[in-house]
Amino acid sequence: MRVQAVQHQAGSWSTPLPSDLDGADTWVLAFASPDTPPDAPALKQLSAAFPQSVVMGCSTAGEIAGDAVHDDSICVAVAQFEHTRLRVARTLLSAPADTAAAGERLAAALIRPEGGQALRAVFVLSDGVCVNGSTLVRALHAALPAGVLVTGGLAGDAERFKRTWVLDGSGVHVRHIMALGLYGDRLVTGQASEGGWVDFGPRRQITRSSGNVLYELDGKPALALYKAYLADRAAGLPGTGMLFPLDVCAADTPEQRVVRTLVGVDEGAQSVTFAGDLPEGGYARLTRSSTERLVDSAARAADVALQGMPGPSLAVSVSCVARRIVLGQHTDDEVEAVASRLPAGAVHVGFYSYGEIAPGRAPGSCALHNQTMTITAYGER
Repeated sequence: MRVQAVQHQAGSWSTPLPSDLDGADTWVLAFASPDTPPDAPALKQLSAAFPQSVVMGCSTAGEIAGDAVHDDSICVAVAQFEHTRLRVARTLLSAPADTAAAGERLAAALIRPEGGQALRAVFVLSDGVCVNGSTLVRALHAALPAGVLVTGGLAGDAERFKRTWVLDGSGVHVRHIMALGLYGDRLVTGQASEGGWVDFGPRRQITRSSGNVLYELDGKPALALYKAYLADRAAGLPGTGMLFPLDVCAADTPEQRVVRTLVGVDEGAQSVTFAGDLPEGGYARLTRSSTERLVDSAARAADVALQGMPGPSLAVSVSCVARRIVLGQHTDDEVEAVASRLPAGAVHVGFYSYGEIAPGRAPGSCALHNQTMTITAYGER
């Protein structure tokens, strides 16, 4: 396996694009500022340099390269596999209600062997505004063979939540989902997802919800309860709500807990909207954290994901836009914590997302996460 990183900033590439790595089993992974024009010369140069490769990317709420976070850039990793076969699929997402069917279409396109080798891992980049991320993950997990590692994230649009896109060799695509299948027994993967959030306050039942909109906790208006806990900080909603996400679980699977980030409030309905589903009948508790806990959790994720990873390898970090907002000027600290644990010869890229896709807490599960640092590493033996 050969792997190389390159960045585009201020109109130029940091080094010449490594077109000598182009080939059918080369993965070109690009994370770009959402303000990158669809006809940007840099995107055309990327496609021209890798006509045979799998080019895949998305818009972000911040690009990760090495030990730093960037804006207004394109951060690229080029990974040429020796023994692993690749196949990519892309599908239009016509509406949020099409999410489950879109996940099934992607799974159907990837499930058959490639070059006589079985599917081992899937990496997903999705629209981040139109999609129901929880539904997408459930559909993929149900349709793919047991044991296939599914990771990835939802594209970002800085802090605007208006327009996201994914990228392939043919250009930019709005309202699409992409999935890469990696095939073969020589593929080595490492994965971990950590949040660093600590529960506080009473556990409350989700007595009324619809998808990602929470109306009632313990039969009481959700927004009123949230404001009571935030006290003076309630005036800053919805922004200050990102400091206190919910720890959520379904009633029948209390061990499968996920964190949900607040993204909007409705004063008239007294409801709160989150970046992922809240199961009616399930349970929720407020959480809080600190800079130190968040950075430490990123380091723990790196320790687990990168353990035993062979020399030349690719580490992909997907962190949450809300996490970046909470960390502020300390955002680089969590990326540095990951980069400091990279094995020799490894390349690190990633992005700040509208949701992270990774295994859940229960063995064999998969979930949409918020407010986590999720790391997936790829190598070959």
